[in-house]
Amino acid sequence: MTERHVPDRGSNLEEVAEWHPIDGTATKKKVAVGCSIGATIETYDFIGFGTAAALYFNHAFFPASDPLSGTLLSFATLGIGFAVRPLGGIIGGYLGDRIGRKPVLVGSLLLMGIATVLIGCLPTYDQVGVWAGVLLVVVRVVQGLAFGAEWGGAILMCFEHAPWRKRGLYTGITQAGFPVGLLLANLAFLISVPLGGSWAWRVPFLLSALLIAVGIFIRLKLEESPEFEELKEEGEVSENPLAEVLRNDWRNIVRAFCLRTAETAGYAVSVTFLLSYLAKEELADRPVTLTALMVAAGIGIFATTFWGALTDRIGRRPVYLLGTAVTVLWGVPLFLVVNTGLATAIVLAFIVSYCVCQNSLAGVQGAWFPELFATKTRTTGASLAYQLSAVVSGFTPLVATALYAGVGWIGPALLFTGYGLLGLLAALTTPETWGRAERDEVAALERSFAAPTTPGLPPNPRTASDQRPLVAGTATD
Repeated sequence: MTERHVPDRGSNLEEVAEWHPIDGTATKKKVAVGCSIGATIETYDFIGFGTAAALYFNHAFFPASDPLSGTLLSFATLGIGFAVRPLGGIIGGYLGDRIGRKPVLVGSLLLMGIATVLIGCLPTYDQVGVWAGVLLVVVRVVQGLAFGAEWGGAILMCFEHAPWRKRGLYTGITQAGFPVGLLLANLAFLISVPLGGSWAWRVPFLLSALLIAVGIFIRLKLEESPEFEELKEEGEVSENPLAEVLRNDWRNIVRAFCLRTAETAGYAVSVTFLLSYLAKEELADRPVTLTALMVAAGIGIFATTFWGALTDRIGRRPVYLLGTAVTVLWGVPLFLVVNTGLATAIVLAFIVSYCVCQNSLAGVQGAWFPELFATKTRTTGASLAYQLSAVVSGFTPLVATALYAGVGWIGPALLFTGYGLLGLLAALTTPETWGRAERDEVAALERSFAAPTTPGLPPNPRTASDQRPLVAGTATD
């Protein structure tokens, strides 16, 4: 059997596989939309918990006699879900590299749906005492496992179906599913506010059942990744992708971990903690804060896609450097703006924090992270790096609350700036995988595919119409 080169990191574009069309697969748009819809649903479920934790769970599941302790316990429960996400990423990544991306997509969505609906059915502290908090922790752990397994499968499916020149755009579409989920989750909580009592937080979780049914139906119709199918056909599926990626690519795991921490932990300060801060300081009521977050999420749908598409034109690293630099500078001004208590100022604060600081980083990750790893360990490597950062971000609201209690708002502000600095330094030390050299080489290959065949010679087997051109390589470490 003729050996085919797998498009690993460091490969030359002249030594690549022939099974992935340079313009992407015939189902690339369907896959991008399908993965985005799934990401929307999982984000609705997972982020909805964060909103409820900031606004309701401190009273519903913990003693109301000590509000600060209730908030700390509520955020601790939120953090537990983030803490188990690396385990979900390891399991999902391992299965994605061993049995395929599609089964992981369907399984993770189903598991998330079951856990989320159960949250809407849980008894409160007033009904069963401490068992309310225990049950909340259990279902939150299941949520964390499911969400940890979700991202790698969705992004890799989209990435491996996408056109070479538009991988940033297509993975940006999938990443845009997260602000859509954020928008829907907060819309559900805003609409449920008039219901009062426990129904104000139960209804959004119960409504998840409808979204899950739609998501499962769509994902069952998606085609498996062409690159995974080729690996399986050639017998090159990794026997132990976790051990292999830790042995060969641990540096990129550390880099991607730091890059991701800046984005997700920054979100935990500027959105999750800020919701609680605004309520405690009585700077804004719930309808104002939820509306501000919804406006930011609505803009974020387009912003995430824009940032991803921009990386296709100028590279992955420049966009990340811009986003992290703004994050470094925005920490203190963020709190100065919201401390005015003006509704317009609060809306502006959420827009900058989310659409610039968070979206500019999330829009890059979908293409940059997979390009750092070899195809046969790509899901495991990208998922592990992506989800390990969740341990940091999950407990960041708890840390931010403790800092706020000790030194006031300047503590969370400097914490946010610190996360931005971490991301900035990581971006400077991470290889560029889609720089000018890579873009120019792909352009040259495209021109060669379009060149007419010399008379008297057999047709060029790698023409654009053949639909079996080369797969782009990535930067060296």
